[in-house]
Amino acid sequence: MARALWYVGPGRAEIREEALGVNPQSAVRIRALHGALSRGTEALVFAGRVPDSEFDRMRAPFMGGAFPFPVKYGYSVVGLVEAGPATLAGRRVFSLHPHQTVFDVPVESVVPVPEGVPAGRAVLAANMETALNAVWDAGPAPADRIAVVGGGTVGGLVAWLCGQMPGSDVTLVDVDPGRAKLAAALGVGFALPEAATEDCDLVVHASGTAAGLATALRLAGNEATVLELSWYGKGDTPVALGGAFHSRRLKLVSSQVGQVAPSHRPRWTRQRRLAAALDLLGDARLDALIAPPVPFAELPSRLADLLAPDSGVLCQRIDYPAA
Repeated sequence: MARALWYVGPGRAEIREEALGVNPQSAVRIRALHGALSRGTEALVFAGRVPDSEFDRMRAPFMGGAFPFPVKYGYSVVGLVEAGPATLAGRRVFSLHPHQTVFDVPVESVVPVPEGVPAGRAVLAANMETALNAVWDAGPAPADRIAVVGGGTVGGLVAWLCGQMPGSDVTLVDVDPGRAKLAAALGVGFALPEAATEDCDLVVHASGTAAGLATALRLAGNEATVLELSWYGKGDTPVALGGAFHSRRLKLVSSQVGQVAPSHRPRWTRQRRLAAALDLLGDARLDALIAPPVPFAELPSRLADLLAPDSGVLCQRIDYPAA
């Protein structure tokens, strides 16, 4: 028997039991060790704010049910292989799977966790994959002045990746002054929106708010790109296209992890991209993004607080019970 988290109505979730059956010969059985909430996306799912037009596109791998409710949703699990090919037996692997204690997936749906990456940090793999794809879409260059607006998990990872560029000047921009500590841990600068340097070569927006997008457009220099990484869900989102948007010939470009960025699509598969994301998690500085773990059994009662916009939580780690 497995236990899985289901979103069952606006602001309501429960843990359900389900039988797995016999492990298929072409599959691996994973016992979960750790997981992570995708705060932006799962907050929208939890609130029932997935637009009708996106019901099919927003289906996560191995999702149960159907939008709006009930749905078994999530896409970050690190676990141990209990059954499967000898090459994977007993190994730590990452899988894009809903929050569940034990599950079966095809062999090709798991990626081994590199030896130098702790299992508790490997839960960032899905977020790192999104950030990596965004950087490919954005195309930063050495010595660029770069602003990342929105100091959440994905924004922090984008800032960290851009900060690896030689000579780059990267600033994490957020309304919360407490994010300065995160920026320092990641080795990048920090600024409140009103104090952020303008005339940037590249701006990445990841705050999920219209105000953040307006800030991103203001910080972009002449003919610069603003990469939109936020997903807003239902409702209208005003975009500040007045003022100097046209005279500065700004480019507003979307980025989404569902497809490999066009610059890499001819050569890269999603699995290769996910493996690369895991390899990038060897830096201990990234632990600054991970909140203290919450036990899996407590999720239904704590989700409202953990997913609240003002919770201050970055990547919320989930710890699963021992077998």
